[in-house]
Amino acid sequence: MTTTHTNSSSVSQDTVCSGRLFLLELSSNSIYSMNPDGSDRKTIVTDCHLPDGIAVDAHAGHIYWTNMGHALSANDGSIERADLDGNNRVVIVPQGLTHTPKQLQLDRDGGKLYWCDREGMRVMRVNCDGSDIETLVETGRGDNDRHDQNRWCVGVAVDRVHQKLYWTQKGPDNGDQGRILRADLEIPSGEDPATRSDIEVLFDHLPEPIDLEFDEENRVLYWTDRGDPPRGNTVNRAPVDEVATPEIVITHLLEGIGITIDVAGSRMFVTDLGGSVYSAQLDGSNLRNFLYAQGNLTGVAYAEV
Repeated sequence: MTTTHTNSSSVSQDTVCSGRLFLLELSSNSIYSMNPDGSDRKTIVTDCHLPDGIAVDAHAGHIYWTNMGHALSANDGSIERADLDGNNRVVIVPQGLTHTPKQLQLDRDGGKLYWCDREGMRVMRVNCDGSDIETLVETGRGDNDRHDQNRWCVGVAVDRVHQKLYWTQKGPDNGDQGRILRADLEIPSGEDPATRSDIEVLFDHLPEPIDLEFDEENRVLYWTDRGDPPRGNTVNRAPVDEVATPEIVITHLLEGIGITIDVAGSRMFVTDLGGSVYSAQLDGSNLRNFLYAQGNLTGVAYAEV
């Protein structure tokens, strides 16, 4: 992809808005912190186990991340916490309780962490101290179901105002069977994660939707899609309160994965497995590929710290 050079508006934006980016990198099993323009890059955590999702609690001074585990066929995923500089590292969810945890979201006011468990075929949450682990959605169970990628839950987002949960089920690679679904944060009375009746499909026949971000202020959902072009390897967005065709705002990613939005700064940051970090306005304009060949990048989070 051709790098779009920085223009005056994006320079001003990066200068005025403070904050840090936190990136996960698979091949080195590391977590990086940097300025929003890629400068002042620091390695803050090493020796992860295939890190995929990350969330930042700037108020408490913590980062949380998911480890997919040593082997994707094993039930050895975990969730960890550390200080913003990587110190005081602790395990929040130990191995054996979640199979392959993927994207992670923080509800700081509610004191909860939400994530999708891909091969576990679940959407889950836990208190930020690691207590009270729950399964909110279960799309399958056992080895036979696990081979069906339509059951794999990957990306997650939370609407805290309206108490809604969003998640992706990616489907087969480039299969155009991906979906984005929605349900209440709480399971209906008398139902369970596998039988709950409040699940609705917002979008289907997507190439391969991965990570989600929700703009609560404007009620717009953003997501990355790893499928083949023209609809795949893109960033998409759509309003959640009306019937609308998703809008493609960024194209030509190299296996797009992570996305984080800075609504106050009207910008987004995106990572891909090809090792690039992109910034753009929320409508996809002023696209910049400001880092490339950085390894296999997965999750990304932006925070004012």
